[in-house]
Amino acid sequence: MNQEKLRTALKVYFIMGSPNCLISPEDVLKEAIAGGITLFQFREKGEGALEGTEKYLLAKKLQQICRKHDIPFIINDDIELAILLNADGVHIGQEDEPIEKVREKIGKKILGVSVHTPDEAEAAIQGGADYFGIGPVFTTKTKKDARATQGTTLIEALRGKGFKIPIVGIGGISVENASTVFRSGADGVAVITAITHAASPLEAVRTLRNI
Repeated sequence: MNQEKLRTALKVYFIMGSPNCLISPEDVLKEAIAGGITLFQFREKGEGALEGTEKYLLAKKLQQICRKHDIPFIINDDIELAILLNADGVHIGQEDEPIEKVREKIGKKILGVSVHTPDEAEAAIQGGADYFGIGPVFTTKTKKDARATQGTTLIEALRGKGFKIPIVGIGGISVENASTVFRSGADGVAVITAITHAASPLEAVRTLRNI
């Protein structure tokens, strides 16, 4: 996927796994797609997260829903599962496998990397990252080991330094604060609970798209 297509795909970036959902993950994803998400990341982490065969089967179901609606399907961290399912890409953090090794394993698939400093950003580009995930922008409860909230400072700093790579902001983003993330220079917003815990995931996504 070229950079311009990727920028468009990152606009309303939905991240979810079964621990985040109040109703079935399949129903949440279908509603979110109907509302207009542009990319989906399967992130099966947290209390009660599925493992092994159960995780694989859920991932496969969600991938089939995405494929039916032409939504890119990315897997968080689990490179082996991504390869097994022939997912569209993976997203990794700084504590995961080295970026170069992941790039080697997945070939030309989409590679997203979480970055927290300009040095990490430079290293991620050298390693073959296609886009950055930057955050937590705002306070988040989804990730127990989340770093300190940094607002949009790093996004603005990287754009100021001339980084052209697609960027998605993540962490505590809601319909109330999403516009500030876009104004800072991000191409998209990555959201979990703003969609999964909404009374209507479909309406929540529509509102984000309008922003």
